[in-house]
Amino acid sequence: MFRAIADVLRQIGSAVATVVTLPFRALARLFGGASGATRRRRA
Repeated sequence: MFRAIADVLRQIGSAVATVVTLPFRALARLFGGASGATRRRRA
């Protein structure tokens, strides 16, 4: 019983963490791609 509740809470927590980190990952990819593009142009 408690194990089932713990599993559900764990799944909800991982889903929330994924939703929260997605915008930051997108920003990091944008800035990372921009800096990589400027490096390639200079070289």
